[in-house]
Amino acid sequence: MKIYVIGLGVQQHSDFSKEVVAVLNSADVIFGSPRQHEVINHQINHTRTQALPKLSMLKEQITEHKTIVILASGDPLYYGIGRWVSQQFESDQLVFYPAVSSIQSACHQLGLSLQDCEVISLHGRPLSNIKRKLLAHTNLVILTDQNSQPKHLANECLIAGLTDAIIYVCEQLGYADQKVKSFTVDELLKTDIKFDPLHVSVIKTGQQTSKLPSFPGFEDHLFITDGESGKGMMTKREVRLNILSLLSIQNQDVIWDVGAGCGSICVELAYWNNNTNIVAIEHHPERLECLQANKQKFGVNNLSIVNAKAPSGFANLPKPNKVFIGGSGGELNEILKQVWQTLPIGGLLVASAVTENTKHQLLEFMQAQQLHQQCDSQTFQIAVSQSKKLAGQIMYRPNLPVTLFKLTKTEITQ
Repeated sequence: MKIYVIGLGVQQHSDFSKEVVAVLNSADVIFGSPRQHEVINHQINHTRTQALPKLSMLKEQITEHKTIVILASGDPLYYGIGRWVSQQFESDQLVFYPAVSSIQSACHQLGLSLQDCEVISLHGRPLSNIKRKLLAHTNLVILTDQNSQPKHLANECLIAGLTDAIIYVCEQLGYADQKVKSFTVDELLKTDIKFDPLHVSVIKTGQQTSKLPSFPGFEDHLFITDGESGKGMMTKREVRLNILSLLSIQNQDVIWDVGAGCGSICVELAYWNNNTNIVAIEHHPERLECLQANKQKFGVNNLSIVNAKAPSGFANLPKPNKVFIGGSGGELNEILKQVWQTLPIGGLLVASAVTENTKHQLLEFMQAQQLHQQCDSQTFQIAVSQSKKLAGQIMYRPNLPVTLFKLTKTEITQ
Protein backbone atom coordinates (compact mmCIF):
# COMPACT_ATOMS: atom_id res chain seq x y z
CA MET A 1 0.00 0.00 0.00
CA LYS A 2 1.21 3.49 -0.86
CA ILE A 3 -0.34 6.70 0.38
CA TYR A 4 0.33 9.99 -1.39
CA VAL A 5 -0.61 13.19 0.48
CA ILE A 6 -0.76 16.07 -1.99
CA GLY A 7 -0.94 19.73 -1.00
CA LEU A 8 -2.98 21.86 -3.39
CA GLY A 9 -1.59 25.25 -2.52
CA VAL A 10 -3.52 28.52 -2.69
CA GLN A 11 -4.48 28.46 -6.35
CA GLN A 12 -7.87 28.10 -7.99
CA HIS A 13 -6.42 25.61 -10.48
CA SER A 14 -3.32 23.81 -9.24
CA ASP A 15 -0.40 23.45 -11.65
CA PHE A 16 1.08 20.08 -10.68
CA SER A 17 4.35 18.54 -11.78
CA LYS A 18 4.28 15.59 -14.19
CA GLU A 19 5.13 13.31 -11.26
CA VAL A 20 2.10 14.44 -9.24
CA VAL A 21 -0.21 14.22 -12.27
CA ALA A 22 0.95 10.63 -12.81
CA VAL A 23 0.21 9.81 -9.16
CA LEU A 24 -3.28 11.31 -9.41
CA ASN A 25 -4.08 9.31 -12.55
CA SER A 26 -2.78 6.01 -11.16
CA ALA A 27 -4.52 6.21 -7.76
CA ASP A 28 -7.20 3.70 -6.81
CA VAL A 29 -9.00 6.43 -4.87
CA ILE A 30 -8.58 10.16 -4.25
CA PHE A 31 -9.91 11.45 -0.93
CA GLY A 32 -10.71 15.14 -0.54
CA SER A 33 -13.36 17.79 -0.08
CA PRO A 34 -15.65 18.84 -2.98
CA ARG A 35 -13.61 22.05 -3.37
CA GLN A 36 -10.37 20.08 -3.56
CA HIS A 37 -11.80 17.67 -6.11
CA GLU A 38 -12.89 20.63 -8.22
CA VAL A 39 -9.33 21.99 -8.18
CA ILE A 40 -7.86 18.78 -9.63
CA ASN A 41 -10.62 17.94 -12.15
CA HIS A 42 -8.61 19.25 -15.11
CA GLN A 43 -5.59 17.13 -14.09
CA ILE A 44 -7.14 13.66 -13.84
CA ASN A 45 -8.65 11.28 -16.35
CA HIS A 46 -10.78 9.16 -14.01
CA THR A 47 -13.53 9.72 -11.47
CA ARG A 48 -12.33 7.61 -8.53
CA THR A 49 -12.81 10.46 -6.08
CA GLN A 50 -14.39 10.13 -2.67
CA ALA A 51 -15.35 12.61 0.03
CA LEU A 52 -12.85 12.66 2.88
CA PRO A 53 -14.58 10.90 5.80
CA LYS A 54 -14.02 11.55 9.49
CA LEU A 55 -10.57 10.49 10.64
CA SER A 56 -12.11 7.75 12.80
CA MET A 57 -13.33 6.10 9.56
CA LEU A 58 -10.53 7.09 7.18
CA LYS A 59 -7.98 4.45 8.19
CA GLU A 60 -10.40 1.60 7.51
CA GLN A 61 -11.28 3.00 4.08
CA ILE A 62 -7.62 3.55 3.19
CA THR A 63 -6.71 -0.08 3.87
CA GLU A 64 -9.21 -1.21 1.23
CA HIS A 65 -6.95 0.12 -1.56
CA LYS A 66 -3.35 -0.21 -2.75
CA THR A 67 -2.66 3.29 -4.08
CA ILE A 68 -4.32 6.15 -2.22
CA VAL A 69 -4.22 9.91 -2.66
CA ILE A 70 -5.28 12.26 0.12
CA LEU A 71 -5.70 15.88 -0.94
CA ALA A 72 -4.58 18.51 1.57
CA SER A 73 -4.52 22.29 1.78
CA GLY A 74 -1.03 23.74 1.38
CA ASP A 75 1.62 21.98 3.43
CA PRO A 76 0.09 18.71 4.72
CA LEU A 77 2.60 18.49 7.57
CA TYR A 78 1.98 21.99 8.96
CA TYR A 79 -1.37 22.07 10.76
CA GLY A 80 -2.67 19.64 8.15
CA ILE A 81 -3.77 16.05 7.79
CA GLY A 82 -0.18 14.89 7.26
CA ARG A 83 0.47 14.62 10.98
CA TRP A 84 -2.42 12.21 11.46
CA VAL A 85 -1.33 10.13 8.48
CA SER A 86 2.23 9.92 9.86
CA GLN A 87 0.90 8.69 13.19
CA GLN A 88 -1.22 5.96 11.61
CA PHE A 89 1.11 4.48 8.95
CA GLU A 90 4.77 3.57 8.50
CA SER A 91 7.00 6.15 6.86
CA ASP A 92 7.90 3.86 3.95
CA GLN A 93 4.20 3.79 3.00
CA LEU A 94 3.98 7.58 2.73
CA VAL A 95 4.92 10.19 0.15
CA PHE A 96 4.22 13.90 0.73
CA TYR A 97 3.98 16.66 -1.86
CA PRO A 98 3.82 20.06 -0.11
CA ALA A 99 2.59 23.32 -1.59
CA VAL A 100 2.40 26.94 -0.48
CA SER A 101 -0.03 27.13 2.44
CA SER A 102 -2.64 29.75 3.25
CA ILE A 103 -0.46 30.65 6.24
CA GLN A 104 2.48 31.47 4.00
CA SER A 105 0.29 33.27 1.49
CA ALA A 106 -1.30 35.47 4.18
CA CYS A 107 2.16 36.47 5.44
CA HIS A 108 3.25 37.34 1.89
CA GLN A 109 0.14 39.43 1.34
CA LEU A 110 0.97 41.46 4.46
CA GLY A 111 4.76 41.50 4.08
CA LEU A 112 5.30 39.55 7.29
CA SER A 113 8.26 37.24 7.79
CA LEU A 114 6.92 33.88 8.90
CA GLN A 115 9.65 33.54 11.53
CA ASP A 116 8.30 36.72 13.15
CA CYS A 117 4.81 35.24 13.50
CA GLU A 118 3.20 32.63 15.70
CA VAL A 119 0.75 30.30 14.01
CA ILE A 120 -2.31 29.09 15.92
CA SER A 121 -4.92 26.66 14.70
CA LEU A 122 -8.34 27.23 16.23
CA HIS A 123 -9.94 24.96 13.64
CA GLY A 124 -11.81 22.38 15.67
CA ARG A 125 -10.15 23.68 18.84
CA PRO A 126 -11.43 25.89 21.69
CA LEU A 127 -11.35 29.63 21.07
CA SER A 128 -9.85 30.06 24.56
CA ASN A 129 -6.57 28.54 23.24
CA ILE A 130 -5.73 31.99 21.93
CA LYS A 131 -5.69 33.63 25.38
CA ARG A 132 -2.12 32.72 26.30
CA LYS A 133 -0.90 34.07 22.94
CA LEU A 134 -2.43 37.56 23.19
CA LEU A 135 0.65 39.50 24.27
CA ALA A 136 2.15 42.82 23.22
CA HIS A 137 4.26 43.08 20.04
CA THR A 138 3.01 39.77 18.65
CA ASN A 139 1.93 38.74 15.15
CA LEU A 140 -0.55 35.87 15.22
CA VAL A 141 -1.58 33.96 12.10
CA ILE A 142 -4.77 32.07 12.88
CA LEU A 143 -6.56 29.18 11.17
CA THR A 144 -10.21 29.49 12.15
CA ASP A 145 -13.61 27.83 12.07
CA GLN A 146 -17.18 28.94 12.74
CA ASN A 147 -16.40 29.45 16.45
CA SER A 148 -13.33 31.64 15.89
CA GLN A 149 -14.52 34.19 13.36
CA PRO A 150 -12.89 37.67 13.25
CA LYS A 151 -15.53 39.07 15.61
CA HIS A 152 -14.74 36.35 18.18
CA LEU A 153 -11.03 37.18 17.87
CA ALA A 154 -11.77 40.88 18.36
CA ASN A 155 -13.67 40.10 21.55
CA GLU A 156 -10.69 38.10 22.88
CA CYS A 157 -8.44 41.08 22.13
CA LEU A 158 -10.86 43.31 24.06
CA ILE A 159 -10.81 40.97 27.08
CA ALA A 160 -6.99 40.94 27.00
CA GLY A 161 -6.92 44.75 26.92
CA LEU A 162 -5.45 44.87 23.39
CA THR A 163 -7.97 47.35 22.02
CA ASP A 164 -5.42 48.87 19.61
CA ALA A 165 -4.79 45.56 17.84
CA ILE A 166 -5.31 45.36 14.08
CA ILE A 167 -6.98 42.25 12.65
CA TYR A 168 -6.42 41.36 9.01
CA VAL A 169 -8.84 39.01 7.27
CA CYS A 170 -7.45 37.25 4.19
CA GLU A 171 -10.29 35.68 2.19
CA GLN A 172 -10.18 33.30 -0.79
CA LEU A 173 -6.39 33.46 -1.08
CA GLY A 174 -5.24 32.43 -4.55
CA TYR A 175 -8.71 32.77 -6.06
CA ALA A 176 -9.99 35.44 -8.45
CA ASP A 177 -12.10 37.09 -5.72
CA GLN A 178 -9.29 37.20 -3.13
CA LYS A 179 -9.74 39.94 -0.51
CA VAL A 180 -7.38 41.19 2.20
CA LYS A 181 -8.83 43.80 4.57
CA SER A 182 -7.80 45.26 7.93
CA PHE A 183 -10.08 46.06 10.85
CA THR A 184 -9.77 47.58 14.28
CA VAL A 185 -11.12 45.66 17.25
CA ASP A 186 -13.91 48.20 17.62
CA GLU A 187 -14.94 47.92 13.95
CA LEU A 188 -15.33 44.15 14.15
CA LEU A 189 -17.26 44.29 17.41
CA LYS A 190 -19.73 46.87 16.09
CA THR A 191 -20.48 45.25 12.73
CA ASP A 192 -21.79 41.90 11.53
CA ILE A 193 -19.62 41.38 8.46
CA LYS A 194 -19.90 37.88 7.00
CA PHE A 195 -16.58 36.49 5.85
CA ASP A 196 -15.94 33.68 3.38
CA PRO A 197 -15.39 30.37 5.20
CA LEU A 198 -12.07 30.10 3.33
CA HIS A 199 -10.07 32.73 5.20
CA VAL A 200 -7.06 33.27 7.44
CA SER A 201 -6.97 35.91 10.18
CA VAL A 202 -3.83 37.77 11.24
CA ILE A 203 -3.62 39.80 14.46
CA LYS A 204 -0.99 42.46 15.03
CA THR A 205 -1.36 43.12 18.74
CA GLY A 206 0.69 46.33 18.88
CA GLN A 207 2.46 47.76 21.90
CA GLN A 208 -0.36 47.74 24.45
CA THR A 209 0.35 45.75 27.59
CA SER A 210 -1.84 42.66 27.75
CA LYS A 211 -3.89 41.85 30.82
CA LEU A 212 -2.66 38.27 30.45
CA PRO A 213 0.70 37.16 31.94
CA SER A 214 3.85 37.14 29.83
CA PHE A 215 6.27 35.62 32.35
CA PRO A 216 6.04 32.94 35.08
CA GLY A 217 4.78 34.07 38.45
CA PHE A 218 1.23 35.34 37.91
CA GLU A 219 0.34 38.17 40.27
CA ASP A 220 -1.88 36.73 42.98
CA HIS A 221 -4.77 39.11 42.29
CA LEU A 222 -5.19 37.67 38.78
CA PHE A 223 -6.58 34.43 40.20
CA ILE A 224 -10.23 33.95 41.07
CA THR A 225 -10.27 32.60 44.62
CA ASP A 226 -12.61 31.67 47.45
CA GLY A 227 -11.42 34.70 49.44
CA GLU A 228 -10.53 38.32 48.75
CA SER A 229 -8.54 39.14 45.63
CA GLY A 230 -5.14 37.46 45.88
CA LYS A 231 -6.18 35.48 48.95
CA GLY A 232 -8.08 32.27 49.56
CA MET A 233 -6.87 28.70 49.02
CA MET A 234 -4.00 29.29 46.63
CA THR A 235 -0.23 29.12 46.68
CA LYS A 236 1.18 32.65 46.65
CA ARG A 237 3.51 33.86 43.92
CA GLU A 238 6.83 33.77 45.80
CA VAL A 239 6.30 30.15 46.84
CA ARG A 240 4.67 29.20 43.55
CA LEU A 241 7.71 30.29 41.54
CA ASN A 242 9.88 27.93 43.56
CA ILE A 243 7.44 25.06 43.01
CA LEU A 244 7.32 25.72 39.27
CA SER A 245 11.12 25.65 39.20
CA LEU A 246 11.27 22.37 41.15
CA LEU A 247 8.76 20.71 38.83
CA SER A 248 10.70 21.97 35.77
CA ILE A 249 7.91 21.29 33.29
CA GLN A 250 8.82 19.67 29.95
CA ASN A 251 7.02 18.53 26.80
CA GLN A 252 4.84 15.42 27.28
CA ASP A 253 4.89 15.63 31.09
CA VAL A 254 1.85 14.23 32.88
CA ILE A 255 1.55 16.10 36.17
CA TRP A 256 -0.92 15.62 39.02
CA ASP A 257 -1.72 18.58 41.28
CA VAL A 258 -3.16 16.93 44.40
CA GLY A 259 -5.33 19.22 46.51
CA ALA A 260 -5.25 21.85 43.77
CA GLY A 261 -7.34 24.43 45.65
CA CYS A 262 -8.19 27.35 43.38
CA GLY A 263 -5.57 26.24 40.88
CA SER A 264 -2.62 28.61 41.05
CA ILE A 265 -0.05 25.80 40.57
CA CYS A 266 -1.83 23.70 37.95
CA VAL A 267 -3.00 26.71 35.94
CA GLU A 268 0.53 28.13 35.70
CA LEU A 269 1.94 24.72 34.79
CA ALA A 270 -0.59 24.34 31.99
CA TYR A 271 -0.22 27.95 30.83
CA TRP A 272 3.51 27.81 30.19
CA ASN A 273 3.60 24.52 28.30
CA ASN A 274 0.71 23.46 26.10
CA ASN A 275 2.40 20.13 25.28
CA THR A 276 1.66 18.70 28.72
CA ASN A 277 -1.22 16.97 30.46
CA ILE A 278 -1.98 18.59 33.81
CA VAL A 279 -4.50 16.91 36.13
CA ALA A 280 -5.92 18.84 39.10
CA ILE A 281 -7.55 16.82 41.89
CA GLU A 282 -9.83 18.80 44.20
CA HIS A 283 -13.10 18.02 46.01
CA HIS A 284 -14.05 21.23 47.87
CA PRO A 285 -17.08 22.73 46.00
CA GLU A 286 -16.11 26.42 46.27
CA ARG A 287 -12.49 25.78 45.30
CA LEU A 288 -13.61 23.62 42.38
CA GLU A 289 -15.73 26.50 41.13
CA CYS A 290 -12.72 28.83 41.32
CA LEU A 291 -10.53 26.22 39.65
CA GLN A 292 -12.93 25.93 36.72
CA ALA A 293 -13.13 29.72 36.44
CA ASN A 294 -9.33 30.08 36.39
CA LYS A 295 -9.02 27.37 33.75
CA GLN A 296 -11.41 29.32 31.53
CA LYS A 297 -9.86 32.70 32.33
CA PHE A 298 -6.36 31.65 31.26
CA GLY A 299 -7.41 29.35 28.40
CA VAL A 300 -5.54 26.29 29.69
CA ASN A 301 -7.35 23.49 27.88
CA ASN A 302 -4.54 21.03 28.64
CA LEU A 303 -5.71 21.13 32.28
CA SER A 304 -8.11 18.40 33.38
CA ILE A 305 -10.08 18.84 36.59
CA VAL A 306 -11.07 15.83 38.69
CA ASN A 307 -13.77 16.34 41.32
CA ALA A 308 -12.57 13.84 43.89
CA LYS A 309 -10.79 13.47 47.18
CA ALA A 310 -7.29 12.04 47.20
CA PRO A 311 -6.21 9.29 47.20
CA SER A 312 -9.51 7.62 46.17
CA GLY A 313 -9.68 9.97 43.17
CA PHE A 314 -6.48 8.56 41.70
CA ALA A 315 -8.28 5.63 40.08
CA ASN A 316 -8.36 5.78 36.26
CA LEU A 317 -6.15 8.87 36.03
CA PRO A 318 -3.35 8.97 33.43
CA LYS A 319 -0.09 7.79 35.01
CA PRO A 320 2.01 10.79 36.06
CA ASN A 321 5.74 11.31 35.82
CA LYS A 322 5.52 14.28 38.21
CA VAL A 323 3.23 15.01 41.17
CA PHE A 324 2.74 18.10 43.31
CA ILE A 325 0.96 17.71 46.66
CA GLY A 326 -0.40 20.97 47.99
CA GLY A 327 -3.31 19.66 50.04
CA SER A 328 -4.12 16.29 51.54
CA GLY A 329 -7.33 16.54 53.57
CA GLY A 330 -5.78 14.53 56.39
CA GLU A 331 -4.77 11.65 54.09
CA LEU A 332 -1.15 12.62 53.47
CA ASN A 333 0.49 9.32 54.42
CA GLU A 334 -1.76 7.27 52.14
CA ILE A 335 -1.44 9.84 49.34
CA LEU A 336 2.36 9.68 49.57
CA LYS A 337 2.32 5.89 49.53
CA GLN A 338 0.10 5.63 46.45
CA VAL A 339 1.84 8.43 44.56
CA TRP A 340 5.26 6.91 45.17
CA GLN A 341 4.10 3.51 43.95
CA THR A 342 2.60 5.11 40.83
CA LEU A 343 5.60 7.23 39.82
CA PRO A 344 8.09 5.69 37.35
CA ILE A 345 11.84 5.57 37.86
CA GLY A 346 13.01 9.16 37.45
CA GLY A 347 9.56 10.39 38.50
CA LEU A 348 9.35 13.51 40.62
CA LEU A 349 7.37 14.28 43.77
CA VAL A 350 7.16 17.86 45.05
CA ALA A 351 5.18 18.73 48.19
CA SER A 352 4.63 21.78 50.37
CA ALA A 353 4.01 22.01 54.11
CA VAL A 354 2.86 24.87 56.32
CA THR A 355 1.91 23.06 59.53
CA GLU A 356 4.44 21.23 61.68
CA ASN A 357 2.40 18.03 61.47
CA THR A 358 2.52 18.02 57.64
CA LYS A 359 6.21 18.85 57.67
CA HIS A 360 6.89 15.99 60.09
CA GLN A 361 5.01 13.50 57.90
CA LEU A 362 6.91 14.59 54.81
CA LEU A 363 10.26 14.41 56.61
CA GLU A 364 9.50 10.89 57.83
CA PHE A 365 8.51 9.80 54.32
CA MET A 366 11.61 11.34 52.76
CA GLN A 367 13.90 9.74 55.33
CA ALA A 368 12.27 6.32 54.80
CA GLN A 369 12.97 6.51 51.05
CA GLN A 370 16.52 7.66 51.70
CA LEU A 371 17.05 4.73 54.08
CA HIS A 372 16.16 2.31 51.29
CA GLN A 373 18.12 4.37 48.72
CA GLN A 374 14.97 4.92 46.69
CA CYS A 375 15.24 8.66 46.06
CA ASP A 376 17.37 11.73 45.60
CA SER A 377 15.92 14.47 47.75
CA GLN A 378 16.15 18.04 48.89
CA THR A 379 14.11 20.23 51.21
CA PHE A 380 14.17 23.90 52.10
CA GLN A 381 12.01 26.51 53.78
CA ILE A 382 10.76 29.78 52.30
CA ALA A 383 9.96 32.70 54.60
CA VAL A 384 8.51 35.75 52.83
CA SER A 385 7.77 39.12 54.40
CA GLN A 386 5.41 41.48 52.60
CA SER A 387 5.67 45.25 52.84
CA LYS A 388 2.83 47.05 54.63
CA LYS A 389 2.22 50.63 55.70
CA LEU A 390 2.12 51.50 59.41
CA ALA A 391 1.69 55.14 60.40
CA GLY A 392 2.80 56.12 56.92
CA GLN A 393 5.98 54.06 57.15
CA ILE A 394 6.93 50.82 55.39
CA MET A 395 7.13 47.72 57.54
CA TYR A 396 7.54 44.07 56.61
CA ARG A 397 5.00 41.57 57.90
CA PRO A 398 6.07 37.91 57.67
CA ASN A 399 3.89 35.28 56.05
CA LEU A 400 3.86 31.76 57.47
CA PRO A 401 7.01 29.93 56.30
CA VAL A 402 6.47 27.15 53.75
CA THR A 403 8.67 24.06 53.61
CA LEU A 404 9.16 22.45 50.20
CA PHE A 405 10.24 18.88 49.50
CA LYS A 406 11.53 17.45 46.23
CA LEU A 407 12.00 13.67 45.83
CA THR A 408 13.19 12.00 42.63
CA LYS A 409 12.49 8.28 42.47
CA THR A 410 15.58 6.19 41.83
CA GLU A 411 14.38 2.65 42.51
CA ILE A 412 11.11 0.73 42.16
CA THR A 413 9.22 0.42 45.43
CA GLN A 414 8.48 -3.19 46.36
